[in-house]
Amino acid sequence: MKLSLPILFVALAITLTACNLTLAQDVTPPPNYVPPTPAATLGPLFPAHIPSTENGAIIFAEKCAPCHGATGLGDGEQGIQLSVPVAALGLPEIARPASPAQWYTVVTQGNISRFMPPFASLSDQERWDVVAYAMTLHTSEEEIARGKELFETNCAGCSTDLFQDQERMSAWSGVELARMIQQGNEQIPAFGATLSEDEVWAVAAYLRTLSYDTSPIVSAPVSSATSKSLTVTQASTPFSTIEETESSPASESTVVAREGSGLISGSVENQTGTDLPADMKVTLRGYDHGADPNTGPEEVFSQEGTVDADGSFKFENIEMPLNRIFIAEVSFEGVELQSGFAIVEEMDTNLTLPPITLYKQTEDTSALIVDEARIFFEYGADEVQVFNVYSMRNPSDEIILVKFNERGEVPFIKSPEGSSGFGYEPMQDSEPFQQIDNGFAVPPSENSYGLIAYASVPKANEFEFSQGFALPITAVTVFVPEGVTIQSERATDLGLQAIQDFNFQIYDLGSVKADEILHLSLSGIPREAGSATNTSNQSLLLGVGALGIALVLGGGWMYLRNRGVEGADKREEGDEFESADEVIDAILALDDLHRARKISGAAYQKRRAELKEILKGKM
Repeated sequence: MKLSLPILFVALAITLTACNLTLAQDVTPPPNYVPPTPAATLGPLFPAHIPSTENGAIIFAEKCAPCHGATGLGDGEQGIQLSVPVAALGLPEIARPASPAQWYTVVTQGNISRFMPPFASLSDQERWDVVAYAMTLHTSEEEIARGKELFETNCAGCSTDLFQDQERMSAWSGVELARMIQQGNEQIPAFGATLSEDEVWAVAAYLRTLSYDTSPIVSAPVSSATSKSLTVTQASTPFSTIEETESSPASESTVVAREGSGLISGSVENQTGTDLPADMKVTLRGYDHGADPNTGPEEVFSQEGTVDADGSFKFENIEMPLNRIFIAEVSFEGVELQSGFAIVEEMDTNLTLPPITLYKQTEDTSALIVDEARIFFEYGADEVQVFNVYSMRNPSDEIILVKFNERGEVPFIKSPEGSSGFGYEPMQDSEPFQQIDNGFAVPPSENSYGLIAYASVPKANEFEFSQGFALPITAVTVFVPEGVTIQSERATDLGLQAIQDFNFQIYDLGSVKADEILHLSLSGIPREAGSATNTSNQSLLLGVGALGIALVLGGGWMYLRNRGVEGADKREEGDEFESADEVIDAILALDDLHRARKISGAAYQKRRAELKEILKGKM
């Protein structure tokens, strides 16, 4: 299945228009509204604790390598499919002029113009950790060792306190460190005047490490057991799963680490309404990051235990080297459930894992709430590709089991009538689905699960399109290329929007009921017909999925920010918008506020109706 990059730009445009300021004074929050902090904000531009490059390596492998590449050369599988180059963090010419504070800012706030989302899912310290690791990609252990030797030889009496000052080191780039080595300052003499350029860079690389915790993880010896890696992969189904892959032939015996003195405890929170199964087994697994961070964390330890009647469990005499990762897992009614992970910190001898929650299970998918469906039409040479992007939640107290039908399809996702090549994939930043036999599970969560369904229909200058929906959907929006129009009794034309070098016509179709079928008449030829750039459908995952955070939070953040703006000018009733474009921006921002549940349903419907009436008067 191929698609072209304009769809990425559509997602980007929605993100940007959601940040329009015209709606701020028009939305009344519900009673007792407590504004949350919708996205990570910049605090002090230096870390509260010394950053760990080992923890940063783990985060980088999961969050950054798909785009930036395992070694930071901008050659990740997803990154090479973008229409803009991905920063090659591992090149000296890119890394040396940058300061940690600058990269921390990008990780925190994102760079939407280059399709990089803000990583709000990471804590402040985790963002500093991953920046610290990224800052090491352009150097090597040999260069750092050489720099240490040169520093100790040429500046034997120099204190290193300055280079352990987090505030200063976060603000200094590698270039500034090199200049300091050569020119000195009030605290450091100019000891590098006689050093070669390569030697100066080596010393700068070493001095940078003084502000990091680069302690290697002490891996337990694994002699006769199978070495396993913890990796996130795309399975034969389109849902991510944790997969254990053997790195060498060995016996099937459990990976056992050296005995230690640590205590690791956890609990199973039982919300099923029934007693816990007798003698329920729990498995504790430990992972270390080896010398090569590109291979991912390797499992070095596993031990089986039993959950007590009260849901608690503990593992005693466990070796707990610095930065080892521990998780616990149980199997309940065919679903593998895991705790959150915990990482051993300095001097830890006791570790408590986040709880594992057991829920009742159901195959009734009607509990899913689909907040939005966005339908994208992309014209190719011989066919029209259709992408339905669904945003849904499971606010119930049950795990919803979704079983594939005899054709291997998700039962609540329908293909367009007369289509071919139907398939679906999760959005990149979706809440994680849990894989089960012949399907997947959707645990309870107020956070959004995202699915992209794709198919193709025959291309024609005029054709009828019918899309069925098994579940009710709060809002449906359609995007078609400029030159193509849609006829439908329920479609409201939101106008033409220019994104990069492409124009898209946007239509609002309102809400749909369960088992309702939308009928659309499409006519016309795209203005940019034949200019589409072919990529794989991973581009859509990256463009729509990676921008998901900004897409949801953009409107809400601007609304919250502008609530605090004093003395903002208010336009007279009926004159609040100067153009149709401003009204469209307000509608899109309002949709984002409602999707993020920042306003009540009643207030949303009332204001949306008002805006649509205003739009008609501006057209």
